Amino acid sequence: MTSHLRIIRGNATAEEIAALVVVLASRHAEPDLRPEPQRQSWRNPVRTMRKPLVPGKSAWRNSALP
Repeated sequence: MTSHLRIIRGNATAEEIAALVVVLASRHAEPDLRPEPQRQSWRNPVRTMRKPLVPGKSAWRNSALP
């Protein structure tokens, strides 16, 4: 069995070597490229609420609209 990782100095424990292998392996891992779910505004209950009324031109007309 050939090793691709060799410790030259120090006395690394098995846990330290395992942590090093995990860090090195995660650097080359492919990122998660799942698309984000699209928001569905038709289900949003805020859509049916009336906007605040602003006094001014056509305010009376806007008061009847949702």
